[in-house]
Amino acid sequence: MGLLEGRKGIIFGVANEKSIAWAIAQKLHKEGAELAFTFAGEALEKRVRPLADSLGAKLILQCDVTKDDQIQSVFEQVQSSFGYLDILVHAIAFANKEDLKTDFLSTSRDGFRLAHDVSAYSLTALARQAAPLMQGRPGSILTLTYYGAEKVVPRYNVMGVAKAALEASVRYLAADLGPKGIRVNAISAGPIRTLASAGISGFMEMLHYVEAKAPLRRNVTAEEVAGTALYLASDLSSGVTGEVIYVDAGYNIMGM
Repeated sequence: MGLLEGRKGIIFGVANEKSIAWAIAQKLHKEGAELAFTFAGEALEKRVRPLADSLGAKLILQCDVTKDDQIQSVFEQVQSSFGYLDILVHAIAFANKEDLKTDFLSTSRDGFRLAHDVSAYSLTALARQAAPLMQGRPGSILTLTYYGAEKVVPRYNVMGVAKAALEASVRYLAADLGPKGIRVNAISAGPIRTLASAGISGFMEMLHYVEAKAPLRRNVTAEEVAGTALYLASDLSSGVTGEVIYVDAGYNIMGM
């Protein structure tokens, strides 16, 4: 019997088979969770639907997380199909490419607003709709962050500031939802080659630097991040909430 047998979950943020969110979905499914998936538009639907179908997903829903009516519709369909919800995986982040190419000082007002809306506020918007479906359940909400939320990473720019807001949101949501028995945590993953990382200028340089400086002298895999996600989604982490857990080969502990 799997760690998540009988649990229901929803995954936001799968882009393709290399997505961290996809690795997480596979791990949760293997341990018995029944999953729903969302996609942001037609282009992504063509990638997400075959992957979700391969796990026997009954719900594959469109959701633009900047639109409250679409978020509400998704959770209404989840309630109708599942009846309840145990797991919410938030793996969504976006910033305009031009805001990741120069310096943070050049960030436009609209670019700042968009990065925070999609990458940070969406967690709160999703959690608000998920919470009623998790009451009385061992609810677990988890999101993905990065070390650039704490320290300056060249060309990560407004995304780093948005991730800082995301990490603060994790703590405040954990405090709000804890009395309902719902846990909220984040995984701070080391750099991994994904569709999202391709938009960061100098990403390959980041990979090589972490490999050279991290205590384990290597980068991490999406599967390793997924293992931590399984821990956070299961009863193994029943006493853990409001935390940022690093899966980065130890890179975050280094000073010089």
